[in-house]
Amino acid sequence: MTDRITGFIVVVLALAYFAGATTLSEPFFADPLGPKAFPMGIAAVAIICGLVLIMKPDEEPAWPGLTTLLHLGYAVVALVLYAYGLKPLGFLVSTALVGTAISYLISPKIRTSVLTGIGMSAGLFLLFKFVFGLSLFAFPRWLMG
Repeated sequence: MTDRITGFIVVVLALAYFAGATTLSEPFFADPLGPKAFPMGIAAVAIICGLVLIMKPDEEPAWPGLTTLLHLGYAVVALVLYAYGLKPLGFLVSTALVGTAISYLISPKIRTSVLTGIGMSAGLFLLFKFVFGLSLFAFPRWLMG
């Protein structure tokens, strides 16, 4: 029963997200797909996942323990802080910090987590900046002058 309720909630939220995506305005110089394609694609995948939960629910779903719920809460807080830290800290620093924090949840080894965060930060920066052509600031603007 809980899977069906969750699936219904996911479908309703995804439909609302899809409806919100339809209101995005087209900029003068836009790529061929426009700004609506990505959020609509995410909404479509979420709708499919929600429908699968409704049609094929787990017989006896196992709810996560308290530790898992605390880890999820920690990850959500880290990602919210990441969103607020991108502008003042720049992409490399904020991504390295959140990458380290999330990596620590997966494998609680400080050295490995720090190296993963730094490597992820550098790799994503190169990918987003030079492959996708996004205008990212590597470091805070006040540091760059």
